[in-house]
Amino acid sequence: MRDYISVLAIDPGTTQSGYVFLTEGGIVEAHEILDNESLLEKLERKKVTIPTIVVIEMIASQGMAVGKEVFETCVWIGRFIEAWKTGPGAERSPTRCWPVVRILRRDIKLAICENARAKDGNIRQALIDRYGPGKEKAIGKKATSGPLYGIHSHEWAALALGVTYLDQHRPGWSNAHTS
Repeated sequence: MRDYISVLAIDPGTTQSGYVFLTEGGIVEAHEILDNESLLEKLERKKVTIPTIVVIEMIASQGMAVGKEVFETCVWIGRFIEAWKTGPGAERSPTRCWPVVRILRRDIKLAICENARAKDGNIRQALIDRYGPGKEKAIGKKATSGPLYGIHSHEWAALALGVTYLDQHRPGWSNAHTS
């Protein structure tokens, strides 16, 4: 029997960040965009469902010059990791040490689209196809909501991050959410 896995995937930003909580089979249980201070507080106080793993998108300059926003995002990444690893309840799992994995955007593009030059729209469409196929089944409408209903902005990047982690560590998981 396989161990159960759940993933809290965070797409960090300079002032706001999005997260998606995925359970076994890639089922989206929760998603939200918060200002960074609010997300930091949630992580510190463990006010999110306790996942098996936390995954955060990591920044890489890839040889290009970067600006103030990139450095600010890096600061928030570090703050989120520290908050998760040390806040209340951390003593409950000393052996697991509240694991956090960082994944580069390039690796997400390769995992989801098999192309390092993929754009956000390509990634979004690949996720819709995976959870659908098609927008009507994957997202749906208010009365007939699909598994991705209500996901927007930073949440799409967080979903791609979580899906990437599951692809890398749970081969064959993607068939589970459609059954």
